[in-house]
Amino acid sequence: MTDSAMIQTTQNGLTFFQFSHLARYPGVLHGIFARTGGVSSPPFDSLNMSTSVGDTPEAVGQNRKAVAACFGNRPLFFLNQVHKTGVHVVDTAVPAAKQPDGDALVTATPGLLLGIKLADCQAVLLYDPVKNVAANIHSGWRGSVADIIGTTIKTLKERFDVNPADILAGIGPSLGPCCAEFVNYKNELPRSFRQFKDTKDRFDFWQISKHQLMASGVPEAHIEIAGLCTRCRTDLFFSYRGEGRTGRFAAVIGMIDKTKK
Repeated sequence: MTDSAMIQTTQNGLTFFQFSHLARYPGVLHGIFARTGGVSSPPFDSLNMSTSVGDTPEAVGQNRKAVAACFGNRPLFFLNQVHKTGVHVVDTAVPAAKQPDGDALVTATPGLLLGIKLADCQAVLLYDPVKNVAANIHSGWRGSVADIIGTTIKTLKERFDVNPADILAGIGPSLGPCCAEFVNYKNELPRSFRQFKDTKDRFDFWQISKHQLMASGVPEAHIEIAGLCTRCRTDLFFSYRGEGRTGRFAAVIGMIDKTKK
């Protein structure tokens, strides 16, 4: 595992962060976007990606276009995230009229962007350079309990013949072990998670996700952890725990269609 100092980039007035091992592949597009540079008003200021938190659809639409513009205006897909284990395979450049329910997006089709909306939950970005398949996972604590990471990797194996040993994984900025307190953990979290608990009922979900990735066959050396706590860094990211009513930032991954400019 590498606790990475993420690569910070500013483009078109937007700031985003990249994992170093994914950035080494020129065919991969990815970024974890900071909350700044958008058009949304407080408390959604300013690059809010979600239409379900009270922001105007017009502002969210402009923000999504700005994010897509950082990657050549490719089609950008989002889910109606429901904190379960639904995996949605995207194989068309035409977005659905309504966002499908689910918490993970997978594609083997270059030229598409997979987006996850966040405000303390994890985005877990996956890329297999052998099969050229990408995935973006929304993993909150309920997703961790249900092992959505394992479910997504199972989908990659079954649908695209991916070998987990080839997968590169990045665990994005999210609620860190410094702030992930669960006072009702005995009712909410499985006993197996207690190895990741400190004496103040705080859990290290970064390490939980690393453990789940490795249990599914991803090598430890292929896993990067952003190491940025969203609650501690509300200057960069939205945080539900830190702010209550707030926006959602974006994590995006896709692949370049080499047949197009």
